[in-house]
Amino acid sequence: MAEDERIWDVKRLLFEYVKSPSLRHLRDPHSIHKLARDIVKAIDRGNSIWTKWDGQREVVAKAAVPCWIPVEDLRDFLNRLPGPQLTTTDVEQRLRAFEEEDHFFELPNEELQAGCLALYEQEKTQGTELPAIIGLLRDHIEREEERIRVEREEYLRQLREQEQVAGEQRLLSGADCKWTQLRKSKHWYCRKNGRTYRLSPTQDKMWHLFRVKTVSDEDDGDLLGKYQRRGDATKVVSEMAYQPEPRW
Repeated sequence: MAEDERIWDVKRLLFEYVKSPSLRHLRDPHSIHKLARDIVKAIDRGNSIWTKWDGQREVVAKAAVPCWIPVEDLRDFLNRLPGPQLTTTDVEQRLRAFEEEDHFFELPNEELQAGCLALYEQEKTQGTELPAIIGLLRDHIEREEERIRVEREEYLRQLREQEQVAGEQRLLSGADCKWTQLRKSKHWYCRKNGRTYRLSPTQDKMWHLFRVKTVSDEDDGDLLGKYQRRGDATKVVSEMAYQPEPRW
């Protein structure tokens, strides 16, 4: 590969990378690692076993990987670029190789397949050329993946909220329950075999285990022990809850 072509490829990769509007993406270690790998591969492309693929074809095909563009249409466009005639198998296997060569490669998202295909057909009908469609689809994918991420985070937040409410209700109802932290309380409570226990954090980042009568931060209770991890206290409670204890 000529020196000027290598410089062009590196510049192209850098320009594409800094176009991202997300500072989080630009600073992400995985994204930086992927950029470094892409630069190395662009420089070493002259030694590639894929002899039908020059710089232009690789750039277009790699950009198209996550876009759900029909392979036959991608093949037809690539065959209009300089280079030997490509078959459908050539294109399919090169796209697969991109995915296998880099573990951080952006893969097609099946959740976005239908939307990408609909947008592709719409733009194709209007006569938009393939590189422009690829750019449009990549922007669409970025927005949709962000939307999906936000929706999933909100779903998980609501799920945690529901679990919190259910845990509090179970604890306050007097039923046996796992460790539950009431809102605005630094303490954790659980009930085993009808007996209520409280874990209170210490200044040295350990836990005091108490046997208490009520679910109240004001209940002093009886100190049963001090533990480094909550799991250690859980094991003690699992045994102690079934042993005889003094009358309260």
